[in-house]
Amino acid sequence: MKSLSTIFGSKKTTITAVILIIFTFVFNNNVSAKTIVKDTIGFKQFEGVVIDSKTKKELVYASITVNGTNISTVTNSQGDFAIKVPTIYLNNKITVSYLGYTSLIIDLKNLEEKNNIIKLETYIEELSEVKIEVKDAKSLVLEMLKRRGQNYFTKQTTMTGFYRETIKKRRSYVSLSEAVVEIYKQSYTNSKNDILKLYKTRKSTDYDKLDTITLKLQGGPFSALYMDIIKNPNLFFSEEGTDSYDFHFDTATKIDNKPVYVVSFAPKSYIEEPLYIGKLFIEAKSLALKSATFQLSIEDTEKAARLFIVKKPSRADVIPIQANYHVDYREKDGEWFYGYSRIELGFKIDYDKRLFNSVYYLTMEMAITDWEKNEENLSLKFKDRFKSNAILSDEASGFSDPEFWGEFNVIEPEKPIESAIKKIQKQLKRSN
Repeated sequence: MKSLSTIFGSKKTTITAVILIIFTFVFNNNVSAKTIVKDTIGFKQFEGVVIDSKTKKELVYASITVNGTNISTVTNSQGDFAIKVPTIYLNNKITVSYLGYTSLIIDLKNLEEKNNIIKLETYIEELSEVKIEVKDAKSLVLEMLKRRGQNYFTKQTTMTGFYRETIKKRRSYVSLSEAVVEIYKQSYTNSKNDILKLYKTRKSTDYDKLDTITLKLQGGPFSALYMDIIKNPNLFFSEEGTDSYDFHFDTATKIDNKPVYVVSFAPKSYIEEPLYIGKLFIEAKSLALKSATFQLSIEDTEKAARLFIVKKPSRADVIPIQANYHVDYREKDGEWFYGYSRIELGFKIDYDKRLFNSVYYLTMEMAITDWEKNEENLSLKFKDRFKSNAILSDEASGFSDPEFWGEFNVIEPEKPIESAIKKIQKQLKRSN
């Protein structure tokens, strides 16, 4: 049986997003960024919701892209979106796409500034017209991994991204950190690690609701970035690691109006270590991975906890109750690249001398909102780099005014988060 280090590689904890639970909870951020610092131009913001045309159900994490540009965003967990478009692109169209639905192309000039309702039609079709020489689902996955140098960026890029991490105690938000980040992304054929830099950050933590302990997410934006499983296959499964899984074809679907194979996977029955269960969505023509959604098996809570917890109080037991993951890729001019990822973790904390336990839910998500080719192979000085083991909430300080993010695209906050932000801003006004 393969060891966990063989399957995941030496950085096996990074994809799970390491949690520090400790008793203690400043930042100097003087940065400049090639993609971030743009000419001062006007922009117009469009807001709305993406829904299923028949059921009216909100579509979560749908992609919205300004055609002819690299500008994009995603809907939040309530289907809402907001996208800021420079005025020079107001004659362009946008494409709205979602897994299993027919993509919709809309003229920006036909959109209202607010309250747009975008309806997508479901798409169901067998892939009878697509033929590929594969023996089985595992062979398809292996071919997908082999083609990463053919399908994904082979040159360095500089990306602008928006990152958010939240901590909820049961249903109430107790901590929120956000950042605009600049990513110096290496080629998919290059083994070097991606480099990340913070540009704008803000945070809020309600320490009273954290029960005298503090949860910290080590790695923060890096945890979301490591979800690029094509760039970091050893953190998920390499070609060798596929031997620990069973693969099966599921019902085919369509993404961005292109047919897609769906492959389900789960650990082999004899595997005792915590591994992943989920689905891969592989474009039929190029065999590029378009999307993946999966969860960590946490039946053995003790082993699963060791993947997450770096430090905790001796008087408390920390029990994982969920570990869900999602990653999306986008395509432009025949090349694919990382576009969005989300990690959702849940923990129950049992105290030795308390009658009731505490339940916390932690979420990390990152969306690439713009990018450009790094033709000059620019990089960052070591002192300007965000460290992979750093903690974002330690390096961000306070909330700013509503215009804090300026022209940058961010993921529209969910209504509970939005309420928490408004409450924070009211408290700041009272204290001034």
